Amino acid sequence: MARVTPSEETYEAYVQQLARYVDERMNAVAAATQTVDSVKVAVLAALAIADELYSLRQQKIVRDDSLRESAKHCLTLLERALKQTA
Repeated sequence: MARVTPSEETYEAYVQQLARYVDERMNAVAAATQTVDSVKVAVLAALAIADELYSLRQQKIVRDDSLRESAKHCLTLLERALKQTA
């Protein structure tokens, strides 16, 4: 699969979105923990983001497995139907 290289403006906008997201997570962690130590806040925010990513990846694996099983079932039904018409 060919990889598309984003324009400099697109990449900059993407990085800005990421920075805003990290900032939002850090602010949420700081507010929830009442921590003012920026290193602790950064580490806790990183853990929260990593947890979110990991959870989403696990959900994707479950969805992919389910979709694969559904596709196999559909293929089996289709093969049966084709055999009956032959």
